[in-house]
Amino acid sequence: MSNERNDAAVPRVAVVGCGYWGINLVRNFHLTEALAAICEANPARAAELSAQFGVPNRTLDEVLADPEIDALVLATPAETHAALALRAIAAGKHVFVEKPLALAEEDAAKVRKAAEAAKRVVMVGHLLQYHPAFLRLKQLVAEGRLGRLRYIYSNRLNLGKFRRTENVFWSFAPHDISMILALAGEAPESVHAVGHSYLYNGIADVTTTQMKFANGINGHIHVSWLHPNKEQKLVVVGEAGMAVFDDGQAWTHKLVLYPHRVAWRDGAAEPAKADAIPVEVLPAEPLRLECLHFLECVRDARRPRTDVNEGIGVLSVLEAAQRSMKTGEWVELKRREATTEESVKPPFFVHETARVDEGAVIGEGTRIWHFTHVLKNTAVGRGCNIGQNVMIGPDVTVGDRCKIQNNVSVYPGVILEDGVFCGPSCVFTNVNNPRAEIERKDEFRVTHVGRGASIGANATVVCGHTLGAYCFIGAGAVVTRDVPPHALMVGNPARRIGWVSHAGEKLGDDLTCPRTGQRYRIDDNGQLAEIVADAETKIA
Repeated sequence: MSNERNDAAVPRVAVVGCGYWGINLVRNFHLTEALAAICEANPARAAELSAQFGVPNRTLDEVLADPEIDALVLATPAETHAALALRAIAAGKHVFVEKPLALAEEDAAKVRKAAEAAKRVVMVGHLLQYHPAFLRLKQLVAEGRLGRLRYIYSNRLNLGKFRRTENVFWSFAPHDISMILALAGEAPESVHAVGHSYLYNGIADVTTTQMKFANGINGHIHVSWLHPNKEQKLVVVGEAGMAVFDDGQAWTHKLVLYPHRVAWRDGAAEPAKADAIPVEVLPAEPLRLECLHFLECVRDARRPRTDVNEGIGVLSVLEAAQRSMKTGEWVELKRREATTEESVKPPFFVHETARVDEGAVIGEGTRIWHFTHVLKNTAVGRGCNIGQNVMIGPDVTVGDRCKIQNNVSVYPGVILEDGVFCGPSCVFTNVNNPRAEIERKDEFRVTHVGRGASIGANATVVCGHTLGAYCFIGAGAVVTRDVPPHALMVGNPARRIGWVSHAGEKLGDDLTCPRTGQRYRIDDNGQLAEIVADAETKIA
């Protein structure tokens, strides 16, 4: 930037390409008072927009040479993105580039290398990552409202706009890939795609794509520009609930939470349905938020939410899906090498005396301490703390943000949802009548521990039972039957002596949490129900 300008001033941008989508960028950057110029090859359109927005139409060479232009916004054909971004970076400009970042991952890697060397901001226009409803959905997932995610699917359907230079997957799916990768928190291990061409030979009009992730999540994307009506819907399914982001709905119903769960009774799964809950979302134009985010990143030298690395991650899925459409086979994605900045902090910590078997998956931010063993095919979620001398697995699922204290064994058949606390030396079983001399692996019974449950030190949980969400098992208790949500259990055999709140506080006769003030009531089925804004929400 020019030394004569105030560092706190709004960065000055030039929009390159003012066609079908570029005009929207011109309008939004004009409203932010950042628009300094446009670059439009069509003379008539250039004159019209120049007069409308009060900025000059200039050549690309002119804006690249102008020290008062801080950034270029590229809304040109996809095949030009990488080359134009490299020219802009070489001229000292920051870059906002519409999706996709490039048509080949090697070209995108060149953009990343140039941006890192020049310390320039490069942001990719994955618009829906700035949509208020999607941001709220990410927050719900991060808070654990859906529990451990299981699968995500997206439909992006419409009639037109038909293209001849790129298929519907490259045109429509980058937004969906970007959202799914953001929710999954990692790149997929493999991709499979099927495409069908009806209008132009070799240009797919309808595609179906599957993605498999190491953390057990599966993704599904269906896109078509040969559909009778418009649909833009993202469905996220977790162990503790489901959510639908439907951009075709009014703002009051763009994001809806479905607290449906799967209840376990004597080792059998049963649906536990609940009423839909519209999630409040403050209306705002996503493109405006995206443009403001870019300007803030340029001004403050911050890494954008959809930076060049995120763009490369999306591009790798696009390329893998394209190869799969040609071969009909699943395509494995090569592991992306971390950049210098990303490699400074490892994704999780394992003490040198601990052991994690091949095939086990450990979530980001999890810490595994001395002499602990995580066996094969076990998935430990994000942000967990696993104490000393713990054994988990094989084939065990541990949710996000769980704490497992010292000397605990979590055997096959045990499922821990998010936020479960296992006190020191608590015991899980997986066979009712074990004998050392008799093999009974085919008799393992499921023990399902609900979200937020706490199990005290030296407690024993007999297999085949379900511990409800946020229940509290006292130290030394022996659980021999299903435990209701929020129940306080003590003794041998364990019996309910009261209720505890979400915060783990024992509830008095007024059923009000002394820590948070949250109010509860007992419903007609003898279950604890949360009272929210004069409405009752049953705790499944």
